[in-house]
Amino acid sequence: MATEELIRRAPGEPEPREPWYAAGLAFECRRCGGCCGGFPGYVWIDRDEIAALASYLGLAPDAFLATYARRVGGRYTLREVAGWNCVMLRDGACSVYDARPVQCRTFPFWDEHLGSPRDWAAAARRCPGMNSGRLYSADEIDQLRRARARAR
Repeated sequence: MATEELIRRAPGEPEPREPWYAAGLAFECRRCGGCCGGFPGYVWIDRDEIAALASYLGLAPDAFLATYARRVGGRYTLREVAGWNCVMLRDGACSVYDARPVQCRTFPFWDEHLGSPRDWAAAARRCPGMNSGRLYSADEIDQLRRARARAR
């Protein structure tokens, strides 16, 4: 168990159970673009990600925002194009893969996919990279979950 979890636990509180994925989960992005469209959603981007994406595309941040993002409430998200595809999806693949936002970098290790083996299996039916490739440890998965939570 991570030290961080021990610190958060109140004295006398029972030790938490291991997550169902304690043995780890395999994933290797196939760059298929399946997670990048076909359904509505938001790809939230913060100032650092805006700057990184703009630089990657050779644009000023304001030009990037005007072309590729929209404001929802007080935040920015990447635009969607036909079929609810991410504006960065080109020819079935992410055109900014090396500069993609944290939300994209942490896929598929999202809470909605890690709630149970059944949730993971449902997501894996749509993603050919799940259950293959590199084995991520439970600690690595939890780090990715926390990174996604901070990006929300």
